[in-house]
Amino acid sequence: MASFLSLSLPKLNLIRASSTPATTTSTSVSTPEALNEKFGRKGIKFVDSDSVAVAELSVRNGSSLSLRIPDAHVTSYRPHVYWKDDGFEEVLYTIPAAEAGLYKAKGGIGLVLSEAVQPGGRQLLPSTLEWTVNDADYDAIDAVQVELSCTSRFFDMTYVVSLYPVSMATAVIVKNKAPKPVTLNNAILSHFRFKKRSGAAIQGLRSCSYCLHPPPSSPFQILTPADATKSEPPGWLSFGAEPEPKPGTWGQQDLSLTLLENKMSRVYAAPLSERSKPFYNTPPSKYETIDQGRELFFRVIRMGFEDIYLSSPGSLSEKYGNDYFICTGPASILEPVTVNPGEEWRGAQIIEHDNLT
Repeated sequence: MASFLSLSLPKLNLIRASSTPATTTSTSVSTPEALNEKFGRKGIKFVDSDSVAVAELSVRNGSSLSLRIPDAHVTSYRPHVYWKDDGFEEVLYTIPAAEAGLYKAKGGIGLVLSEAVQPGGRQLLPSTLEWTVNDADYDAIDAVQVELSCTSRFFDMTYVVSLYPVSMATAVIVKNKAPKPVTLNNAILSHFRFKKRSGAAIQGLRSCSYCLHPPPSSPFQILTPADATKSEPPGWLSFGAEPEPKPGTWGQQDLSLTLLENKMSRVYAAPLSERSKPFYNTPPSKYETIDQGRELFFRVIRMGFEDIYLSSPGSLSEKYGNDYFICTGPASILEPVTVNPGEEWRGAQIIEHDNLT
């Protein structure tokens, strides 16, 4: 299994590491029965869901998650957050996809990998990524992990999903096998579920610069880039909210809480004009979502990414159900990541909580 030494993921060193490349193809090990026979472990089982293989991970305290194998989509994360025996809550907001195809759900946690191609240039990264299981393992002190792989002519990609009693992590490695540098726009975007619109907020972005920006295009997105950036008049819920900057300008987070009742689509980042300076302010490595309706807090930690994407649907959330949701996560949006020939790029997101303390 891939080793993330430079990322220092929590307890990841407890899982057995392996440098053996993937030799299994999707045609030989693709059914849940075959996957269970080869990769089934304590706390890891594979099931069929809508004719798609899904990995179901669980740990001793009952926390669990679901991972769709072909599209590497985490559709459920239910940690133990209350002391009572049935004190589990769904963290992610996931809805069925309207269109047919490989991607059958939207929301959840989705990995975004897209190549930034110059006009007239040739795209080396496949437009659709199909993942297979490369390895799986568990540890006696509550850690389970599934490693997916996706290989093409020019790229070797690894995606590792890990579950612990009070956290989960998603980490990606992209190795460039092409004879020239490749630029990538990357993100790990999570759709968090909230009990009500008026109780949604994020804490920890104070003094951080931000600008209006559409979300990176992704088959997992609930709001399209056009919907996410469409202006919406502020309503009565906007008391205490900061005004949105005009397109092309930058604002600064002045309040300790970022209220999410109204529609927004932002990138929190250092402006590109600042990045050439010897010292400049970067967005924080971690921040917290606040669900006042359920009195739950979740910490989001970024590794390897330069930016933070954040959006909320405002009144558009009513189109998708009774619960409210936001989309946020680490990203490389303003400036693509350059991966030179033979080199690797690594990025990760950790979601953790201390609601049980």
